[in-house]
Amino acid sequence: MTAQLDAPHDLVGIGIGPSNLSLAALAHGLPQQGAGELATAFYEQRRDFRWHPGLLIDGTTLQVPFLADLVTLADPSSPWSFLSYLKHKERLYPFYFAEQFHIHRAEYDAYCRWVAGRVPGLHFGHQVDAVRWNPERDLFEVDFTQLDPAGEAEALGRTYTRNLALGIGTAPHVPEPLRPLAEAPTVPVIHSADYLDNRERILGAEHVTVIGSGQSGAEVFLDLLRARPTGRERLTWLARTPSFAPMEYSKLGLEHFTPDYTRYFHSLPEPVRDHLVPAQWQLHKGIDTATIAAIHDELYRRTLHGGWPDAVLTPGVTVRTAGRVATTKVELHLEHAEQGARSRLTTDAVVLATGYRERPLTRLLAGLDPYLRKDSSGRPRIDDRYRMVLDPSVTGSIFVQNGERHTHGVGAPDLGLAAWRSAAILNTLTGKEPYPQPPRTAFTTFGLEQREHTRPRPAGELLPLVEHP
Repeated sequence: MTAQLDAPHDLVGIGIGPSNLSLAALAHGLPQQGAGELATAFYEQRRDFRWHPGLLIDGTTLQVPFLADLVTLADPSSPWSFLSYLKHKERLYPFYFAEQFHIHRAEYDAYCRWVAGRVPGLHFGHQVDAVRWNPERDLFEVDFTQLDPAGEAEALGRTYTRNLALGIGTAPHVPEPLRPLAEAPTVPVIHSADYLDNRERILGAEHVTVIGSGQSGAEVFLDLLRARPTGRERLTWLARTPSFAPMEYSKLGLEHFTPDYTRYFHSLPEPVRDHLVPAQWQLHKGIDTATIAAIHDELYRRTLHGGWPDAVLTPGVTVRTAGRVATTKVELHLEHAEQGARSRLTTDAVVLATGYRERPLTRLLAGLDPYLRKDSSGRPRIDDRYRMVLDPSVTGSIFVQNGERHTHGVGAPDLGLAAWRSAAILNTLTGKEPYPQPPRTAFTTFGLEQREHTRPRPAGELLPLVEHP
């Protein structure tokens, strides 16, 4: 193994998605507690930055405003902002006149690539294999493999750091009944994360089924619908949710994606948090109203000359089991929750818009397991500053990015909170406040105020009399 014997880093990030890219950008140029700049390094096994490449469908936009870039909500003057990117590309005036608050996904991907190509200390093509705590040096050891362009091992290395930031993100989720089919090459059963790479193959299928009621499912269904001839669409869209519901996008509803709500959620007991996350599905798993309208408009247009489009949209359905028919078709065994009825559907291709799951940390942190403190479900305990709760003998911190939904709520994967979280991490890491954070960010007060109950009163002060009707 080739060991890196340089001075230890102040922070090593594992994974370079938007969360850790935000952290790297905001960390750039910061002073450390002693002298000099904060020493950081970030490792990513992919060859370059990629943000959901399979879903960069023409015309699709972010579901958050452009201000939810990597840095602006923590530091609007940062050279790594989206507006700085537009200025560098000489596109400020076109953007100004376009009046687009929600930018194209492909544009966000291009912006992130621009930042990733310029922020120092990012190491792509490096796979982190293991992390350990070295009590003799009071440092984390990080073992990695440098990969060649083909993804094969080229060299082994080790680096040391005082702190870690885990930003390995999420992975596409394939439901258990469909996993064997997704692994078989003869019938296209693909996750929506791979949609664009397989689009032509999917379009060539006689009948296509889309499973999933979220934004990805809606965008894939709309793209397929627009590409199919009128009257011969041969499309089915199935959803487990009781309706094809719009995402909660009211202004007060959006305050669930503020630091205020995150703090409130973190303060709740574990059982309450576990109950809340699935109940809040419409905050983050619904469909943008413009996309719903576009689907309806497209379907309506196909009725103008009489008849109905050959498209079936059915919510409230789960896939119980699935299997292949010969070598060219798939049979889905369906159950409707409200009817209690069961049916079968034969299709030629399936697109699984079934969401993502947090990547497990078990393998990566196996060497640290004795030091980790876990909750009653075996998940890492994470404090209000995004740090894993560790044994007191560990002097360093392990920060978690987009892996803390069970402790911080539905805002964990939201791009609008990435800069805030990065700023909170860096404020903790430096022991200073390079990024001052406002004490209040929402009009909503999410819990009963405790100030009047806890504020000490001077001796003899009378309580105000409150009369109830």
